[in-house]
Amino acid sequence: MIDSYPQLHAKTLTKVNLKKQSYPVICAELGAKGGNVPCVLFVSGVHGVELIGIQVVIALLESILSRLEWDCQLQQLLTKIKIAFVPIVNPIGLLRSTRCNGHRVDLMRNAPIEAESKVTFLVGGQKLSSHLPWYRGHQGVEQETRALIQYVELLKACSTSLISLDAHSGFGMTDHIWFPFAGSSKPVSSLGQIYYLEQLYQSSYPYHNHYSFSPQSLIYRTHGDIWDYLAANESDKPFLPLTLEMGSWSWVKKNPRQVFNFAGLFNPQKQHRQVRALRKHTVFMQFLLDLAASRELEHMSAEGLKLQNQAAINRWFQR
Repeated sequence: MIDSYPQLHAKTLTKVNLKKQSYPVICAELGAKGGNVPCVLFVSGVHGVELIGIQVVIALLESILSRLEWDCQLQQLLTKIKIAFVPIVNPIGLLRSTRCNGHRVDLMRNAPIEAESKVTFLVGGQKLSSHLPWYRGHQGVEQETRALIQYVELLKACSTSLISLDAHSGFGMTDHIWFPFAGSSKPVSSLGQIYYLEQLYQSSYPYHNHYSFSPQSLIYRTHGDIWDYLAANESDKPFLPLTLEMGSWSWVKKNPRQVFNFAGLFNPQKQHRQVRALRKHTVFMQFLLDLAASRELEHMSAEGLKLQNQAAINRWFQR
C-alpha cells in the first residue's frame, strides 16, 4: 500500500448570485500533481434539471474516495493520472430544476461560437426570447460558461492529454457518446484518437457497449456548444471532449406518467431505474481512467493515427 494516498482538493471556479445568495461552481481534483501526466475530467449539471448526470458523476467520485484507503491498484493509478470533477456547472438551474441558469440562458448554447450551417430550429439555440427554451443569451458569455471554459483550458495546458466526459440526459432511446462538432460537419482534430478510443472500448468490453458513438452534428446541430468552442482551439496535445447523452426516452416509455413531470423527461423516476443508471456507466468511466493512464492515445504513431482518422471519416463523414 502507498503510505500516503492521494487526497481530494477542491476549489471554487466562480460564484453566481440569486436573491442575495451566492452559489459556488466547484471543481475537485485527485491524483498526480504537476503537468507531466494525463488528465480525465468529468462534468455534469450544465443543465440543472438533468439530475441523473450529476448523480452519475458524483457516484463515481464517491466510489473513488471510498476505495482510496484500501485499493492499491487505484492508489497506483492515481500516481499516473489526475482526475478532475465539475459536478454542478449550473447551481441555480439545479436549485430551480431548470435547463437554464439564473438568466434563463442555456449554457450549452452560450459559448462564443457560431454554427457553420443551418441549425435545428429552436433546439439549435435561439435569441428570440429568454422565455423560450434553448435561449443563447444577449449579454455575451455567462459566468458559468466562462468558468468551465477557463478551467478546461487550464487542464489542457497543465496535462499531457485531456479526456473529458460531460454527462447529460434527455435525448432518444439510446445512450449516446457525442463529440464535436455540434455546429459543423467538419471532422474534429482528435477524430482519429476518438475513433481508436471507441475501438478499444468495444474490444475490451463487448458486453457493455450500449453506446452509439458519433459527432453530434449527425444527430442535430447547434450554436454555442461549449465543447465545440474548446475543440476549435487546436492543441498539440490530445484533447478528446466526449458527451454522454443518456437516452431518457426509454425511461418515459417504461413509465409514461413521467411525461407529465418536467423532471421526468430527463431523469428516471423509479428507484430501480435510477440505481441501474448509476451503475450502468461505471465501466466506461473507469475505462477512460485506465486508457489515460496507459498513455495509449499519446503514443499513437503518425501512421496509426492516419489510419484511424481515415476509418473514422469513412464511417461518419462519407454520407
